[in-house]
Amino acid sequence: MTSIFVNIPTNDLERSVAFYRALGCAINPNFTDENAACVVWSHDIFFMVLRREFFATFTDKPIGEPKEWAQVSLSFTRDSRADVDAIVEAGVAAGGTEPHPAQDYGFMYSRDLDDPDGNSLGFLYMDPVAAEQGPPAETA
Repeated sequence: MTSIFVNIPTNDLERSVAFYRALGCAINPNFTDENAACVVWSHDIFFMVLRREFFATFTDKPIGEPKEWAQVSLSFTRDSRADVDAIVEAGVAAGGTEPHPAQDYGFMYSRDLDDPDGNSLGFLYMDPVAAEQGPPAETA
C-alpha cells in the first residue's frame, strides 16, 4: 500500500487549515504544529501544509509563488457532478478562487479551485463507463 503526502507552502497556516477544513478535510493533530498542518483527504492521501520558511528547509531550490507559477496541479475525483460543485463552492466561500469556468465534456465534468495561497486543485467527476473504457470516440 502506498500513501501520498503532498507538501505545499503557505503564507498563513491558520488560514490554510480553515480553508481545508471547509472542504471537508480533517487535520491530523499528530503531525500538526506551529510550522505545519497535516490535511487528511483520505486514508492514503495527505497534504502537509507548511509555512513557507519551514518548507524551505526541505530543499535547496527556491520556493515558487503559487499565485504566479504553477508547479503542480492536483486533481481529485468526486462521486458526482453535484459533489464537484459542492466542494468548489465551499472552497470559494472559504477564501479560494475558481480560476476559470467548469469544463464539461459530457463524459467528464471538472472544476478547478485555487486555495488562498494559489495552490491549484482540480475536482472531477467521470462517467464510470468512460473511466473504465476510455472516453467516447467522438471526444477522444
